[in-house]
Amino acid sequence: MDDFLSKFFHNVYVKKHHARENNYCKFDDEYLQLFTSSLYLAAIVASLGASVFCKKYGRKPTMQVASIFFLVGAILNAAASNLAMLIVGRLLLGAGVGSANQAVPLFISEIAPAKYRGGLNICFQMLITIGILIANIVNYFTSEIKNYGWRYSLGGAAIPAIILLLGSFIIVETPTSLIERGKKEKGLKALRKIRGVDNVQKEFEEIVQATESANRIKHPYMQLTKRRNRPPLISAILLHFFQQFSGINVVMFYAPVLFQTMGFGGSASLLSAVISGSVNVVSTLIAIFSVDRAGRKKLLVLGALIMLVSQCAIGAVLNIYLKSTNKVSESTAILVVILICSFVFSFAWSWGPIGWVVASEIFSLEVRNSGYFFAVATNMLCTFIIAQAFLTMLCHMRAHIFFFFAGWLLLMTIWVLTLLPETKGIPIDEMMERAWGKHWFWKSWCKLPAGDVEKPKELVKVEQQVEIKPAES
Repeated sequence: MDDFLSKFFHNVYVKKHHARENNYCKFDDEYLQLFTSSLYLAAIVASLGASVFCKKYGRKPTMQVASIFFLVGAILNAAASNLAMLIVGRLLLGAGVGSANQAVPLFISEIAPAKYRGGLNICFQMLITIGILIANIVNYFTSEIKNYGWRYSLGGAAIPAIILLLGSFIIVETPTSLIERGKKEKGLKALRKIRGVDNVQKEFEEIVQATESANRIKHPYMQLTKRRNRPPLISAILLHFFQQFSGINVVMFYAPVLFQTMGFGGSASLLSAVISGSVNVVSTLIAIFSVDRAGRKKLLVLGALIMLVSQCAIGAVLNIYLKSTNKVSESTAILVVILICSFVFSFAWSWGPIGWVVASEIFSLEVRNSGYFFAVATNMLCTFIIAQAFLTMLCHMRAHIFFFFAGWLLLMTIWVLTLLPETKGIPIDEMMERAWGKHWFWKSWCKLPAGDVEKPKELVKVEQQVEIKPAES
């Protein structure tokens, strides 16, 4: 929005309206990039604190803390009178993102039955896409409000923050979190409430067994360095590295910038962002109904291939038609919007939601919090790098930047095909044995050390029921 740029990023405002300014460089400004990326820098730090807080106090309080960060950050941004105040507000929003992304997928994975876990986790992603769409619609209408439109736009984030805060008092804590903190009776009560039946003894005993085993681990971050925990750690990190280097946040953060680069007016650019946001929501529904049927790997591979074609096509069209100072024809601009929608469409039912689903379910319980932190932190770090660097990269690489992301998409496809196990339908607490332990490459990593033989579950249960006393002399 021009009013926003004029107040906080005056150099960008001047370049944007300079008649002969290079199309690819008109938004190149490190402070504008910092406004976008600072949120994710804060999220990295917050996700580390949230991983410890989440384990010690539970998933529900972590969501409450996240909502408070969101609320205060939105108020600061709406009231901002200078760039420093604006950035502080973004940092607080980032703390909310880091805390929420740590707690919510874990919460969903731990309350969901195995056969519905993927679909329920994708509901989390779908509601994020709805939030993005609503934000784009709000931006479109507030852009017509002179001088103060941007304040309504940024301050509007307080509304979902309040909803999240109130909602977090209504939900129950996960049985796993309650049991691992020694609250077995409350855990049993919560499990009965979540399942809607009284006969949950078998599942309850399995959770108790898993949590007791996990609680014997005093330093979960150190446990991640053990050979058998490295496969899920490496895979979670790579999943979120590749997710961000697919180029999705280039589109989601800077869609109006891309459209204005091609010569769209301000309102038309925001309307185009609404269109791509609508595609994002609708296509996420596909993932909800297919992830637990088709499986994770098939959707990841197919999605990456469609994104690869879309990125190459966007790069080719812009390389041919968009020069330094011209405007592309209306038909060419519409074609690029269609290709961007194709890219968003394929991401929204594949790497977007499934990246979070797989990362939340592949770790054993004793390292689930700490392992998932590395997934969240990787996501936030890569998002920060992309957000901070993209406008400068666009200025120097021009249309070739889309081929840069296409190269990563090719690597993603090969990695999923060869090194990521399928996790569809596997109970979350059996993932190490049934997914990693049977994978052609990772199975040798998952073997227990010599002399450390894992006891059959039936024997463990018998031992737990029998009190063994020391022999009398």
